[in-house]
Amino acid sequence: MKTVLCFGDSITWGFDPEGRGRHAFEDRWPSVLASALGEGVTVIAEGLNGRTTGYDDHLADCDRNGVKNLPTLLHTHQPLDLVVIMLGTNDMKPVIAGTAHAARAGIQRLVGLVRHHEYSFDYDAPDILIVSPPPLAETADPIFSAIFRGGIEQSAMLASLYRDLADDLGCGFFDAGSVAKTSPIDGVHLTADNTRAIGRGLEPIVRMMLGL
Repeated sequence: MKTVLCFGDSITWGFDPEGRGRHAFEDRWPSVLASALGEGVTVIAEGLNGRTTGYDDHLADCDRNGVKNLPTLLHTHQPLDLVVIMLGTNDMKPVIAGTAHAARAGIQRLVGLVRHHEYSFDYDAPDILIVSPPPLAETADPIFSAIFRGGIEQSAMLASLYRDLADDLGCGFFDAGSVAKTSPIDGVHLTADNTRAIGRGLEPIVRMMLGL
């Protein structure tokens, strides 16, 4: 049995921009990935609305800093074969970090945490797949537009920065923006069709990295 941890934000959680609730379980990309991979793989969805790569959100109702969250989850779900990291969208908020380079630095820190974590029982560190989220989109929603002001241009840089980082660090890479587009309803989240597309798009590279 192989185990995959999907570490992400509201896109992984399954935020629905149309209903402003949560997508049905079967529509969330980790669920689609799990179905595609079959019974020999356990896919664990660890998505948190508002999660950042490694930055504090002092107005949040919970700890959204991925650097602080990840070590506990690595210990909770060990042994792991693969960690899929898709974060960076919330880093685009000016009050959080506001730049693609800040998100890249956060991803690099998360990779280091996975590789150097003190796993129990002599378990090996898992492989890592870095996923760049779909870029932000123009929206008429005044709240989301204000929260992510300037983020469209910065988020468009994430794929190239993450790809280069993955090459440098020897990680897998997938550009979720190659198969999914952000909804203009709020400019941040994905429709059910688009989140399902990420799960389907990830299957070949995840299968390869797991040696299936």
